[in-house]
Amino acid sequence: MGIIQFLRVLWARRLLVLACTVFTFLGALVVALAVTPRYDATARVMLGLLKPDPVTGMGIDTRNLGAYIDTQRELIKDYAVTGSVVDRLGWLTDPTKITQYQGRGKNDTRDFRRWLAQQVSDRTNAKLTSGTIYEITFSSQSPVEAKVGAEVLRQSYMDYTLLTRRQDAARNAQWYSAQAQSARNLADQAELAKAAYERENGIVMQGDNGSNQVDIDSTRLAALVGQQATAPAAAAAAPQGSSGASLQLAAIDAEIAQNSEKLGPNHPQMLQLRARRNLIAKVVAEEAANARSGSTTAAAVGAISRAVQEQKARVIGQRDKVERLRQLQSEVDLRREQYKKTAERAAELTLEAGVADSGMSSLGVVVTPAKAAFPNKPLILGGAFVLGGALGLALALLVELLNRRVRGVEDLELDAGFNCLAVIASAAPKGRPARRSGRKYVAAPSGAPA
Repeated sequence: MGIIQFLRVLWARRLLVLACTVFTFLGALVVALAVTPRYDATARVMLGLLKPDPVTGMGIDTRNLGAYIDTQRELIKDYAVTGSVVDRLGWLTDPTKITQYQGRGKNDTRDFRRWLAQQVSDRTNAKLTSGTIYEITFSSQSPVEAKVGAEVLRQSYMDYTLLTRRQDAARNAQWYSAQAQSARNLADQAELAKAAYERENGIVMQGDNGSNQVDIDSTRLAALVGQQATAPAAAAAAPQGSSGASLQLAAIDAEIAQNSEKLGPNHPQMLQLRARRNLIAKVVAEEAANARSGSTTAAAVGAISRAVQEQKARVIGQRDKVERLRQLQSEVDLRREQYKKTAERAAELTLEAGVADSGMSSLGVVVTPAKAAFPNKPLILGGAFVLGGALGLALALLVELLNRRVRGVEDLELDAGFNCLAVIASAAPKGRPARRSGRKYVAAPSGAPA
């Protein structure tokens, strides 16, 4: 079918095309005017995904951002949030809502609040726009209700997020506090076991921590060895009436006097200084006794050597006990470290349980929608007009194919063996032109006599 034939068919069936277009347009107009309008209000929230937590200093891993956004989208529609929205909107006392609830289906066994919360969830939509801005949309038949619903939904979502954060932190803080108390008890037990072992065996460890602590006997042995090495030179250099041990004793006394102003009496350094002083004092006493009995420097050195050998034998004899005491001290240090870490974590979670930051902030105010989001009347009417015209054209072509007529010379060109001989116009009153539709066409086979 050529363009001329198509135009002839269209003109012949113009009433059908026009009727389809008009009736489709009128139907769309009735729907656009009769359907209940829907207004959408949007509330915006900025998620604190990029800034670290003010308490823990941690942030959200961007690799899990998609899962986090999906979780927040479902959280907004959860009953914990939508139920709070129902309470704030006052729907529980709305007579219209009560009537609608009473007319629900018999198979619906939900309570009134959950039934209303489902309506809020169905009207809610959320999506992440540019950056970390989250848009929450609430739909309603009233523009004012849509605005208020969006505001309430945003506030309920932020309040619930803060509440869950506080509850999780408080629950974890309670657990860590219990673990800290348990670690403290274990540390106290380890300390008591160490103290009992020291009393039973007469061994005392000194130092800052378990790895650097040394028992007092080993400290005394080190002091005697140092005294043995410096005794001859000190005796030769010292003036008469004085010795190296006396000089060391005076230096230790001065150091004790100096440190007593800064350190407590039970400080490990003070205890070590007193132990050294007692040892040196014994050596000085022996030197004084030797001096009174007329002993020489060689006798003093010999006395120190004997003291070194005795102390060495003592240290070697209790080496296994010292090693066991170090193990007990390691247990004490371990329990103390566990208590310190768990107590710090419990304090951190306790602080987090009282925070007022939900990790998000509201952006701007919710504006009352000026026009309905549905129905879009220009789109519906324009689409109905185009659709009606297309439907009219399709029906016109279908009717023409089912009831084919000859409307021009082109319609006779069905076969190469037929030719159009003449076009006879129908008779018309004088002064009026013949109608095209009244023409008659005469065809004959090709080669037949005219």
